[in-house]
Amino acid sequence: MAHVITDLCQGTKDQSCVEVCPVDCIHPASSIDGVAEYESTPQLYIDPNTCIDCGACVPVCPVGAIAMQDDLTPEQQPFIEINAAYFRIPR
Repeated sequence: MAHVITDLCQGTKDQSCVEVCPVDCIHPASSIDGVAEYESTPQLYIDPNTCIDCGACVPVCPVGAIAMQDDLTPEQQPFIEINAAYFRIPR
């Protein structure tokens, strides 16, 4: 079970979570993926296959956009697939 970034990230895209992630599972990050990729997406995403559920990203998110998959509200459930889908698109 992975952490998930919800729509609360949209419009903010603060990269504090990227800086603390020990496995680089949060993308697109301007320092990793380039500024163009970062700017072209509405939010950041967590790769569910890479996330180790350490939780380091949760307290640093200034808008509270990151939660454990099991803790999502029914309205936030679609973000499980939205996060996973981002990583299935070839880049």
